[in-house]
Order: sequence, then C-alpha cells, then structure tokens
Amino acid sequence: MSDRINVRVNGKAIEVAAGTTAAAAALIARAPSRISVTGQLRTPFCGMGVCFECRMLIDGIPHSKSCQILVQSGMDIRTDE
Repeated sequence: MSDRINVRVNGKAIEVAAGTTAAAAALIARAPSRISVTGQLRTPFCGMGVCFECRMLIDGIPHSKSCQILVQSGMDIRTDE
C-alpha cells in the first residue's frame, strides 16, 4: 500500500500522506477558507468535529466535517462552494 494519496482540492490535484484529514489536505493545497452564509471566512477551529467550522463539500456531500474525514484516493474536496 502506498503511503501517498492523490486527491483534488478545489479542482487542484495534490498528493498527501495516507492518514491526512480532508481539512489538512485543504490547508496543504493552500485552498481559501470556506465562506459562511454571512460572507465571513471560516477555517477549521477545534479539529475534533465539535465546532462545525471545517464543513466542506467532500465527494459531493455538503457540510462534511473535514477534520474528521481521512482522505481517500481520488477524493474531491471543495472549499469554494
């Protein structure tokens, strides 16, 4: 098994280590923070799924808690939707 995984963040292909969370992959990709419904920039805060600030669109599933989801090969992570 490879220790590196290919994912897409906002359409950009990146390679991350196995065991990386989707939130960390977005940070590695230097993706802009998601924007709240009130227009404020948001970014992961608690890192344990309590605050919901890390919500992203992951593989088409909205409001996924990215700090709790480990990347999988081919995963599509969106912070810009």
